Amino acid sequence: MSDCLFCKIIAGEIPANKIFEDKDVFAFHDIGAQAPHHFLVIPKKHIATLNDADDTALIGKLALTASKIAKELGIADDGYRVVMNCNEDGGQTVYHIHLHCLGGRPLTWPPG
Repeated sequence: MSDCLFCKIIAGEIPANKIFEDKDVFAFHDIGAQAPHHFLVIPKKHIATLNDADDTALIGKLALTASKIAKELGIADDGYRVVMNCNEDGGQTVYHIHLHCLGGRPLTWPPG
């Protein structure tokens, strides 16, 4: 989508601190980090919300990519949190699905 922030990041129109990219997904550090390690994993295909998703393999790949990156960053053994917000009440602010991965410090529950 031409006005989507994350589509513009994928297209290279907006800079991002990229961690990983392949033909399906793109991962980058969150500019509003809420933990020492906070990155996003997004599909290259524009999907507005989790309610609009119908590709189980792609949704699974987001989670597996987060796990791979967490291992590479050295936070997997201590633990990390994976979150996907959906719509306004769920805290979604960019309407292109994205998986948050946070780690590098103890995380409390409930989140807020």
